[in-house]
Amino acid sequence: MKKIVFFAMGLVVSLSTPAQEKVETTICGDIVSSYIWRGQDLGNVSLQPTLGIGYKGLSLTAWGSVGLSDSSDTKEFDLTLGYAIGGLNIGITDYWLNNGLDPENRYFKYDAHGTNHVFEANVGYDFGPACLQWFTNFAGNDGVNKDGKRAYSSYVELTVPFKLVTVDWTATAGAVPFSTDFYGTDGFAVTNLALKAAKDIKVTDTFSVPVFGQVVANPCSQKAYLVIGFTLQP
Repeated sequence: MKKIVFFAMGLVVSLSTPAQEKVETTICGDIVSSYIWRGQDLGNVSLQPTLGIGYKGLSLTAWGSVGLSDSSDTKEFDLTLGYAIGGLNIGITDYWLNNGLDPENRYFKYDAHGTNHVFEANVGYDFGPACLQWFTNFAGNDGVNKDGKRAYSSYVELTVPFKLVTVDWTATAGAVPFSTDFYGTDGFAVTNLALKAAKDIKVTDTFSVPVFGQVVANPCSQKAYLVIGFTLQP
């Protein structure tokens, strides 16, 4: 998020099938060569841990990001409360960034015009062959539109998963529908075209490491990125 550096990527509730009948816990962490979020460059090599708990479709997830190669990269801490039933999912995310330069960037500072939190609502549906998500900022440090008013910055994304040989692929197309300096757009703009490949690399008979690579293009900013990463998990 810069205009507001965050998220990432954040943290959307899983597009599930039937709700799980027992409490499930998620503990993992990604290491990525670049932190690219919705077509925006938010940092260099980063560690991005996840801690989550879910029960019968309801989930609470904590996600963070910290730069490993550049100490000036913004540190991020996000919380998402979500609910999924069938293909439908809804959620609310609290994004918080600390660039370490402003002593007023306190986590528990919720001033109407001085907080580093951004609150976002999302709704989506998994149709099987494709998933559609809509995100809108509704409070906090949102951007403004061309008239200088709160933009209620929004982002819509279509993802299509598919398998090619032994590799899992995901094609993504994302756009910002309205003017907002949060995403750096003057109106409707395609900001995220991505193709991601993921595969488990076997290390031993009982241990493997999920590795992924991603090509990302932002037609709005005229920039493109190549990202590689891997996931550490129990």
